[in-house]
Amino acid sequence: MAFLTDRKRASGLGAAKTGTEHFWGMTISSAALLILVPLFVFTVGPMIGQDYEAVTAYFARPFPALVALLTFVVALLHFKNGVTVLIEDYVHGLARKVWIIIMTCVSYAAIAAAIFAIARLAL
Repeated sequence: MAFLTDRKRASGLGAAKTGTEHFWGMTISSAALLILVPLFVFTVGPMIGQDYEAVTAYFARPFPALVALLTFVVALLHFKNGVTVLIEDYVHGLARKVWIIIMTCVSYAAIAAAIFAIARLAL
């Protein structure tokens, strides 16, 4: 017994039922990257060209390690979502599903590698 009208059931969902959620996810990750990328440049930039001991000592501190980790994770998730939209728009058929799966796996593998690298430097 559904007493909802068709308009009430469709309100806010859109054609694919996930467009608003995807839009807000990309908007929030873009805003986060707007803050994280300059922080990343100013915290990691001084370590370019330094020896291994100086870099490991620098990343043993929590702030540079956290900034680097957050930047990598947010940027790669933003990349995954953007590439998924690109593939959905321009690739059709079975190739669409295959490429989305490949790019999702590549993105999560890159996130895992970034987490491992930062953890290895910081610990």
